[in-house]
Amino acid sequence: MKKSEKHIFINGKIFTSDDSHPYADSMIVEEGRIIWIGTKSDMPKEYAEIIAGQPCTGDGCSSVTDLQGRRVIPGFVDAHMHPVMLADFRKKITAMPPEINSIEDLVKAVRERREQQTAGEWIEGWGYDEQGLLEKRSPTRYDLDRGCSDSPVSIMRTCAHIRCVNSMALKLAGIDRNTPDPPGGEIERDENGEPTGVLKENARNLIVPLMPQESVEQHVDNLLELGGVLTSQGITTICDMGNLDESDNIPVYEAAAKRGFHQRVGVYYMWDFFADDKGFHIPEERYDRNRQIFAAGLKLIGDGSISGRTAWMNRPYYGSEDEYGISVCSDHLVETAIAFCKENHCQLSMHAMGGRAIARMIDRACQEEPWTTGDIPYVRVEHVTDPSKDSITKAAEHGISFVSQPIFPYAESKSYLSNLGADWLKQCYPYKDMLDAGVSLGFSTDAPATFWSDPSDPFPGLKLAVTRTAADGSDCGKDQAVDIETAIRLYTTGSAQAAGFPDTGMLAPGYHADFAVLSDDILNIPPEEIDQIRVEETYIGGKCVYRRIPQQRKL
Repeated sequence: MKKSEKHIFINGKIFTSDDSHPYADSMIVEEGRIIWIGTKSDMPKEYAEIIAGQPCTGDGCSSVTDLQGRRVIPGFVDAHMHPVMLADFRKKITAMPPEINSIEDLVKAVRERREQQTAGEWIEGWGYDEQGLLEKRSPTRYDLDRGCSDSPVSIMRTCAHIRCVNSMALKLAGIDRNTPDPPGGEIERDENGEPTGVLKENARNLIVPLMPQESVEQHVDNLLELGGVLTSQGITTICDMGNLDESDNIPVYEAAAKRGFHQRVGVYYMWDFFADDKGFHIPEERYDRNRQIFAAGLKLIGDGSISGRTAWMNRPYYGSEDEYGISVCSDHLVETAIAFCKENHCQLSMHAMGGRAIARMIDRACQEEPWTTGDIPYVRVEHVTDPSKDSITKAAEHGISFVSQPIFPYAESKSYLSNLGADWLKQCYPYKDMLDAGVSLGFSTDAPATFWSDPSDPFPGLKLAVTRTAADGSDCGKDQAVDIETAIRLYTTGSAQAAGFPDTGMLAPGYHADFAVLSDDILNIPPEEIDQIRVEETYIGGKCVYRRIPQQRKL
């Protein structure tokens, strides 16, 4: 039988994310997995001879790659994002700096998009944050009407929990002053009781059935383009945390993989859209986590966002005495999701930002015995912005994982300061407390649901975790800072473990040879420069899937 080729990597500054052997300079890869890693002086003799220049004969000859002293880390595992949504959003109006800095800029962008289309065609955008707009308020139907009145317009807020629509979109959906708020949602109204066009939480879904749907071919094309962006950022593994409709993303990923999409993907189904569908099931073969694309489990939305003042908090928002946010998820959704996950031994993901939502989800999960196999956490809680000490302790004791997004306070500090105040901001995202308690914690971006023009970039999040300083200089609680090695672990092996990816997120024997080669030594540069690092090369399964083209110097 023909022997498989070995790939030898030497002369690197390798950080492995493996606590037992954190550093190395060489590794050997066979059939996409690491079979040896360590120092070149300890390399098995047969491979050391090849490096020394002795010829390889027969089957299974080896190739040698010189990493040239560059820093190497495991590929990033973004354990919470919405890639299909992000890929499609990239084609829509981007309602954030540097393109849009005010409502007037947004109105102009809508008007320009209308000039490129015909009357009646939907105009869509995403990404606005009122604190990032000159006017410091959300756009309304009347603002969007000035941009376009003869076509429906929908602009999604950065958190993806709120959308603003124009008058035509409200009319098409039959939303007027007499329309009741849906359970877990709010139709914002002015002083006269008229809808403003701002639809919060479950109310945002009232528009969805009317909106145009991308074809599978368009989704695949967009996803392939995004895959190139992700490899350029060193992201080798991702979780798709669900859609805003009942569509199934797995066929999209499978079609994209046939055309060269490289990332490993765990897909979650948004339970809101399937709970009452008696025929809903996930084919058994999709649960195989050794597949490139697999079904990981279900997703619940427990509350909203901090920046949208809809996260369900333990204390009122800054400047209010009775505004605590919104509890979005019904008991029916929680109970049926738990029953489905127990029956199918799959993971349950619970979105919870505010303290009340976090406690509700964790307290309910703690009543169950783990139903997943191996080391896969049976429940993972998303975001975990403002957990109580009790919730942190219970999560650690019951093996409930947390997946959080340090990019949120980094990019959205103005909204956090406006909605929580400076002192409360410092108490959010207590990563050090979580780790000290023994919680399984992983990092991610939730792209595109954050106020950052390049939302999947992992380096700003790493910078926040280490410095606890936001992009605008705001203090985000320096007592909760972690060192850079810990931050990298949380973005690699921590995320892989929290989401249940097998043999991923670490450079160790038996693990996938997924890694990134960096432009700078991230372990030895000033923390303030972390966001300036770029990925030089990305490898998935030991194969180079991205190499940065050096910029040519201008003459």
